[in-house]
Amino acid sequence: MLLSFAWLRLFLRSKIALFVLAALLVLVWLPMSAPALQFEATKIRQTAVSRFGARAGTAVDRWLANLESARSLGERRQLDAVNDFWNMNVMAGEDIHIWGQLDYWATPIETLGKGAADCEDFVIGKYFSLLHLGVPNEKLRLIYVRAQVGGQSIAHMVLGYYPTPQAEPLLLDNLSGSIRPASQRPDLTPVFSFNSQGVYVGNTQKGSVDSISRWRGLLEKMRKEGFVP
Repeated sequence: MLLSFAWLRLFLRSKIALFVLAALLVLVWLPMSAPALQFEATKIRQTAVSRFGARAGTAVDRWLANLESARSLGERRQLDAVNDFWNMNVMAGEDIHIWGQLDYWATPIETLGKGAADCEDFVIGKYFSLLHLGVPNEKLRLIYVRAQVGGQSIAHMVLGYYPTPQAEPLLLDNLSGSIRPASQRPDLTPVFSFNSQGVYVGNTQKGSVDSISRWRGLLEKMRKEGFVP
């Protein structure tokens, strides 16, 4: 009887060991979660060159290099790397002068191709850069604000990063070189925000982002360029 119990214990231990080994093998072979934004680097570079010339290809190369160098950083440092890249490599302008339209939402490739952007285009470039780096979508929102500039109140957009759902956002803004909490930007008054998951007023979701036609048009352009947003 003692021999039988000893054999049973060895059998159970071996079965448990095999189960653990099998579980570990499954985990090893499970695919890593893909970034929220994927793209074909060769295709987007070719698109940039064909539309805007060789300088656009160089600009895309710089962007891809920035993404690669930021990939191993923590989220907070990724914010700095992405914010600095777009603020330093793109010149601020107005849609009427850049695109000949009063309001135009440019893809990251279009912005790099022109080398100029209005506030929405800066935010779009930063938003999709951070998504590609793996920052969760729920931590990022495109925020419409009223900004006090030169004694005037103007429509403006910034990118908000929320470390936790109820946290005060950090703001990435082409009008400011530094990333600061919203409480340190008294010149900005939020109106509403959105990301690919919905439209928000404060922290309350009010509707689907599909209600924003320019957003739908932006994603369609990006798919044609080689992005998978």
